[in-house]
Order: sequence, then structure tokens, then C-alpha cells
Amino acid sequence: MASPQQRRAVSAPAFVRRLARLGDLDPTSPAPSLSERLGQWLDWNRAIALSRALDGTPVTEDRAVRFDDEATACARARATLQGAIMRTDRLDAWPGEDVAPFRRHCLDLQRAMQATTGQLRGRLRDALAAGTATQARLAEVDAVMETTLSPREQALLAATPALLCQHFDRLRGAAPSTDAAWLATFRRDLQDILLAELDVRFHPIDALLAALRSSHASGTP
Repeated sequence: MASPQQRRAVSAPAFVRRLARLGDLDPTSPAPSLSERLGQWLDWNRAIALSRALDGTPVTEDRAVRFDDEATACARARATLQGAIMRTDRLDAWPGEDVAPFRRHCLDLQRAMQATTGQLRGRLRDALAAGTATQARLAEVDAVMETTLSPREQALLAATPALLCQHFDRLRGAAPSTDAAWLATFRRDLQDILLAELDVRFHPIDALLAALRSSHASGTP
């Protein structure tokens, strides 16, 4: 039977586990509960806004929302970002084995992911707001949550390039001077980290899409 520590490690998100491995961190250490974290992050004004979004009385009109176009747009955007991440293999070699090109590549991709997912999230909220009363409330709640949590999320994700640079230095320092296999390992790790980050950034988008899909599947009039 797995020990409690093993179970906590398995339940940790893939992105967290990969970053912990690169940074020699412990992903199983106790963390505050979600409610405790939200209590620390929500200021008074945002707490009121969230309460109103959760408790507000919905309108009675129900309108159908088509999700096909939205799902296609999200899938296309995600495939584009995945393709850009996989092009890490095409980065040219550099004099002196400098990590700078990889760091720039990582930063560029993070900016692209942030911009793309932000646009998609707003677009999906607009679609939900035009749907049923329940969907409109969900859109309002998501808007409050994004305003509250996105600055925290971006601050945490900003640590990724530094951890990757440290990983690069460790791999290079541990490898024989004539062995270039470590570079392939680093490229693969870089891709894995960025793909895992992409999954994290798409979690709210997937949830909003699911709300649109449920309305479509049930044939809401």
C-alpha cells in the first residue's frame, strides 16, 4: 500500500511535480487549503463581487448557446501553442553553450500562452453570458476569479524560466565536456514543462467549454 507521502505526490498536478523535480523541491509538503488561500488573496471589494456573483438572483430567460465555433477556436489555439513549444528542437546551437536562447524561447511562449488563453477566456465568458441564467452567473463568477487569481498565477509562473536555467546549468555541469546528450535531455524537459504549463492555463477554458457543451448536448431551447 502506498504511503501517505506517495499518495500526495501522485495527486500533485503534473506541472508542479515537474517544477519540483527541476528545482529539487518537495511537492508533498503541506499546503494551505483552497479556502485558506482564497481568504488570503481576496480583498474586501473582490470578496463582495464574488459573493454577489454567487448569490445573485438569475434572470428567468434561457437562451441556447452554440459551442461548436468556440470549441474549434480553442482547439486551434491550443494546437498552435503546442506546435510552438515542440519547435524547441529547432533552436540553433549557440557559442559557449549559453542558456539565453532557451530562456527567451520560454518567456516568449509564456507571453503567447497568457495572451491567447486570456482572449479565449473572455470570448467564452461572452458566449456564456448570452446563454442561460446559470451560464451567465458562471461567466460572472469566472470574471471575478480571473481578476483575483491571475496576478498570483502569473507571479508563480514567472519562476519557471529561472528554474529551467538552473536545471540547464546542473545538466551541463554534470556532463563530460565531450558529451552533448545532456542538451537533448534539457530540450525534452523544457518541452515537458511548457506543455504542462499549457495544460494549467487551459483548465479554466476547458471548464467554460464544458459549460457550453452541456447546454448544447441537452438541447436547451
